[in-house]
This record gives sequence, C-alpha cells and structure tokens, in this order.
Amino acid sequence: MESFLREWLKEALDKHNHETAIFVCDKLYALTNSDADGLALAQTHFAAGNYTRALTYVSDGRLQQRSPASKYLAAHCYVKQNRHEDALSILGDKNPKHLIITADIERRKLQHMSNGNGVSTKKSGKAKLPTKLERVDRSEERDSEDSTTLKYEAAMCHLRGLCFAKQNAFDRAKECYRDAVRIDVQCFEAFDQLMKNSLMSPGEEWDFLDTLSFDTVHPPEAAAFVKNLYTTRLSKYTRQADFATALDTLSTHYNLAQNSDVLLAKAWILYTTARFPPALTLTSQILAKDPYNFATLPLHLALLHHQHHTTALFALSHDLADTHPLEPTTWLAVGTYYLSTSRIPEARAYFSKASLMDPHFGPAWIGFAHTFAAEGESDQAIAAYSTAARLFQGTHLPQMFLGMQEIALGNLGLGREYLSAAYVLCDRDPALLNELGVVAYLEDDFESAARQFQFSLDLSTENETPPSQTADTRLNLAHAHRRAGRLEEALEEYSEAIRLGVREAGVFAAKGLVLFESGMLFEAAVALHEALAVSPQDPFAGELLGKVLAGIEDDTVLGREDERALDEGLLGRADEARARTRAKGRARSARAGERMDLDGAGD
Repeated sequence: MESFLREWLKEALDKHNHETAIFVCDKLYALTNSDADGLALAQTHFAAGNYTRALTYVSDGRLQQRSPASKYLAAHCYVKQNRHEDALSILGDKNPKHLIITADIERRKLQHMSNGNGVSTKKSGKAKLPTKLERVDRSEERDSEDSTTLKYEAAMCHLRGLCFAKQNAFDRAKECYRDAVRIDVQCFEAFDQLMKNSLMSPGEEWDFLDTLSFDTVHPPEAAAFVKNLYTTRLSKYTRQADFATALDTLSTHYNLAQNSDVLLAKAWILYTTARFPPALTLTSQILAKDPYNFATLPLHLALLHHQHHTTALFALSHDLADTHPLEPTTWLAVGTYYLSTSRIPEARAYFSKASLMDPHFGPAWIGFAHTFAAEGESDQAIAAYSTAARLFQGTHLPQMFLGMQEIALGNLGLGREYLSAAYVLCDRDPALLNELGVVAYLEDDFESAARQFQFSLDLSTENETPPSQTADTRLNLAHAHRRAGRLEEALEEYSEAIRLGVREAGVFAAKGLVLFESGMLFEAAVALHEALAVSPQDPFAGELLGKVLAGIEDDTVLGREDERALDEGLLGRADEARARTRAKGRARSARAGERMDLDGAGD
C-alpha cells in the first residue's frame, strides 16, 4: 500500500494537483508516521500556499533539531507570512561561521592534503605538530556535515538575511547573504540578493567572487561554468576584460549566446557605456521571447525613456497593468511613461506606489527622486536620493545624484563630499567624473576641472561610447580651457561640441567670445549671428556682437584699393540699371498714349 501511495503522490505532484497530493500524503504520513513523510506533507501544503497548515507539521522543536529541512521550512513559512521576528526565533541571529569555506581555505586544504596528514616544518631541528588552522583549513565541523545539511544551513542564512533586510538592518543582511554563498556557492538566491540590491561596491563584488570556492561544485567541470555565470551578474564598471571573457566563454563554449541572462548582461554593458540603441535591441530580443521577464524590464524601461519611445512605453505600461497589477515593475513602467511625457505629478504618484509595494525596489526610489529634481524641488529630491543611498549602499548612483542636487543649491563643499563618496564606490563612471569636473570649475580650479573632463572623455572613448553622448562633457571641457586661457584648445572643443549637435545660443556665444579674444573678429561676428539666430533676444550675444562690430567698423574684408574698385563697379552697375528702368518706363508711356488715340478715333 505504501508503494502505491508514493506512486500516486508522485503522479499528483508531477501534474501540480496539490489537493490530490495533500490528500494522498496525509494518508501516507498516517501510515508511516515518519519524519520524512511529515516533512513531505508540510512541503505539499507550502507549495499550495497553505503556510499555516504547513507549520503544524514542522513546528516541533525536536523535529527541527533532527531535520535541518524542517527547520528551514518552518522559518520559510513565517517569512512568507511576513512574520520575520518569528522566523528569526527559529533561525537565530548568528550564522554558522564554522561552515564557511573560501577559495583560499580550499587551496590550503589541498596543499595540506598533498603534504600528507601532518605538516612538517624544520625549526630548531624538531618537527612541528600541525596547528588547528593548518590541520583543519576547512573545519572539522564542516567536514562532518553532509552536503544536504550544508545546503540547508546556507538557505537558512539567506532567510536570515531576508528578515534583517525587512528590519532595515542592511549590514547584517549583507553579511548573512555573503555567508550563505560562502557555505554553499550554489545558493544563488543569496548571491542574487547581493547583486540586485547593490549591497556591495563594484570592487567588493569582484573581491567577493574571488574568495568563493567553486571547487566544491560537482562535477568539477561545472565549477568554471558556475563562476562564469556569477561573473555576468557583477558590476559592469570594473574588470571589463574579465567580464568579456566570461560572456565569450558562455556564448561559445557553452552555447548560451541566446540565453536571456547572457543577453541581459550584454545589454547592461551597452547601457553603462551609453550605447542605448544596441542595448534596446538586446532587451527587446529578450522580451520578444519572454514578454514578462521582470529581471529585464527595468533596464528596458530606462532605455525606452532615454530613446524617447513614449508610444512603446504607453503600450507596455497598459499591458503590464492588465496582466500584472501586483508587480512593482508594472507601476514603475507607468511612472516612467508619465516622466517621459513630462507629467511629473502622475509620475511621482506611480513611482511612489511601486516603492510602497516593494520598499527595496531601487529603480522606483530613483525615479521618485527624479520627479522632484525635474521640478527643481531639491530638498525633496535630496530626501528621496538619501533613502536610495541608505537602501542600496553598493551603488554610486544615489550619491552622485545627491552631489548634483547640492551643486544645484550652491553647496559645493557638500556636493564634493557626496561625489567623492560616489567615486570611492565607482571610479570609472564618465558621468561622475564630469560632475567632479563641474565642482572644480565652480570653485575656479580650471586646471583640475579640465583634467576631470578629459579623463571622462578618455573613459568614454575606452568604453566605445557614441560621441554624441559626450557632447555635454566636451562643452564643459571647452569652458574650462577658455577660463584657463587656452583659447585654441577651447575653440577646438566648442567646434566639436557644435558638430556633435549642441546648437544652443550660449554655445555659439561662447565660441564667439573665444574668437573675439583671439582677435578673429569676422569669425566672431559669424558665430554671434548664429547665436542670435537661435535666440534673437540673447542679451550676452547681442552685447558682444555690438562690441565686435565696433571693432571691425574701420576694418575691411578686402584691401582698400580692391574695395574702392568694387564700390565703383557696383555704383556703375546701379546707374546702368536705373537708366534701363527709366527707358522702359518711357516706352510703356508712349504705347499707352497710342492706344488712347486709337480708342478716340473709333468713337
């Protein structure tokens, strides 16, 4: 009978018939009264969403001591019910540090094993007994645990991290997630929490990856595969060569070129280097196969916003609102549409709704802050950016936006502090370097400003950023060169910025000023006329043009004799034209008189 029930249970679970599975598993548990079948019944209730009923089968403390799986499931039930204090009462607030293994420990373990059971060191002619660290590079406690127990301990570290995150104890949550991956490198849920919530800086992410022991992955040939997969989840601002190698290996050796995660990683690289059209092509390719890939949608929405595709945003927002009204990403999409159409109050309302549905949803907080910045409400924008900076401690973007707002308010010292904090987190973002240059420029440190602007442009070139995306930085560099007295370099950068599409009155006026200061008055007059063509009421261009025209009043484009000859020739042609006009007028009068005579004769 037992084998019959187990076969029936398997069939029900394969078809996701949870009610049947619960019915059968209940009879099986009554028949055997074993811990394993009680856990199976609890897991079936959990899969059906019956978290309270699942708890009744795994809440026994003695059972939890015997079975890490039962302990994990009980805590997971509390997490699903948002009873995080109860979950922590089961999990405890300490991680099992003795189970952690790192790449360095694994290498020492292998070295120890290759040297035999003891460690021999010659000192004072005596053999030294192995110390505890040398004897047990991975602790004896870990060696005594089976792999299943280790995986459940890692999973419980992940749950512990979720509970701390709900309590806004982000440092403790980060440590729990890190320990979970150190205990079991295949605990992807914890690794994903670290990456998607930006709990570590780009440098910390790579250092953390280097410490993980992928040698514990079985079979051994899968270790490099898992490491490459994890590499694609890291920040795209540093070690781009390693990142490119991992992507190339996954695409060619493992035939994952069309996998959504690989395509998304490539799209993020393009996005961070401001190559928006090809990035949008990749995200569109992902969504064509999986229209509701919520890992891809935030990036896709940002790209549609940058490309001003408001029609596509409108259609996507309506689709998500119809199909997934309980997803925060849905209302992020609606808010992004309203932001793109400059309907700021509506955008703010929907970004707020998304952040309330998921208080740890980074894009919603950034969008919410952007709405205040768009209306010049710097105080509210600073408050929202500060919340984002507190929630997402590993990304430099909130700190950079805070610095920009302080600069707008004229608080240069505070703005520099925020930008410097962002620079510590990420030193290879061209936009951040541009903002540091702006602070130096406003502090009249034009040499430092020019260096920062040039460094930003060099990084953009290294990243293969389209030149059109660097026009503002190039214009800032031109201003810095002008204020530093390097007029030739300034003129070159102004001309390049104009060529890249910056056709504003202020740019032409600044170019005219450089030409005026260089003594190129006619060229300055042309540039200033272009400025007035863009903005006829521009006061600076109008005033400067008056000075330029006064300066060239006594100058001639041609030589004196050539101009006199040209004037005489033009006057002679004008006299000839007037004579021809008078002759034609007399001829028309004579013909009119003849017609009048003929009419009188007819009468």
